[in-house]
Amino acid sequence: MSTLNKKLAEMRTVQPDSTGDSAEKPKSAEMSPGLGFQIRTEIERPDKQIIDQYRSFESTDVSDLLNRMYTMHHGISNLTNEKPLVGPAITVKVFPGDNLMLHKALDVAQPGDVVVVDTSGSDRNAVFGDLIANKALHKGISGFVIDGLIRDLDGVIETGLPVYARGITAFGPLHRGPGELNYSISCGGIVVNPGDIIVADRSGVVVVTKAVAESAALRLKTHQARMWKYVSNVKRGIFSNDWVDRQLELDGCLVE
Repeated sequence: MSTLNKKLAEMRTVQPDSTGDSAEKPKSAEMSPGLGFQIRTEIERPDKQIIDQYRSFESTDVSDLLNRMYTMHHGISNLTNEKPLVGPAITVKVFPGDNLMLHKALDVAQPGDVVVVDTSGSDRNAVFGDLIANKALHKGISGFVIDGLIRDLDGVIETGLPVYARGITAFGPLHRGPGELNYSISCGGIVVNPGDIIVADRSGVVVVTKAVAESAALRLKTHQARMWKYVSNVKRGIFSNDWVDRQLELDGCLVE
C-alpha cells in the first residue's frame, strides 16, 4: 500500500448512515468538542454604572487614554446609521463563511450587550443579516461589531441597530459550525474578551479591557475636563505651539 493510501485509510472511520448501512466518512470531517467548538453561557460583565460612564466619552478620547493601542482597524465602521455603541462584549468566533455560533449568541446575550464577531478574516460570505438583526432587537442587544461582511442592508437598517462591519455582500452564510462563544477572539486586530467594554462611534471602535474599565473611566473624567478647557481655548485662538519646539529640541532635530 502506498503512503498516500495508508494516510487515507487512517483518516477513514466507518459510521452508520441514515438507513442503518455503514458508510465511510473522513475523521477530519467530524466535529470535536473543546477548542474551536465550545460555548460559555455565563460571563462576568462590568457594573452598569461603569459601562454607562463611557457613554459620555468619544472613541477618540478613550483611544488616547489607552495609549492608542486598543482601537480596531478603520475598515470596521457603522454601516447602518450614525448611532454610537457602548456595552459589554459577547464574543463570537465563527468558522469562515458560517454563522451557527452567531445564532447561538442570541440565546446567551443579555439586554445591553454588544455582540463582537471574529470571522478569521473571511471576506466572501456575510455572517449577519436582517433575520439576526430582528431577533437581536427583540432580545435587547445594543448592536454588533463584525470583522467581516453583512447582508440584507435595508432590512438591517430598518431595525435601527448600529452594526459596525467591513462591508456588504449578497453572499449568505452556512449554518453548520464549528465556532466559539464567549472565549477570547481577535476583531479588527484587537483581542476582545467577554465582558470587555466596546466604545464605538463615527471615529472608530475601541476596546476597554474589563480589568481596567473602572480606573480608566475615572481618568477619562479628569482628562475630559482638561481637554474641554484646552479645545475651548484653541477655538478662540488662544494657544501656544511652544511644546512642538521643545519636543523637536529633545529629539535633536536640525533647524536651519
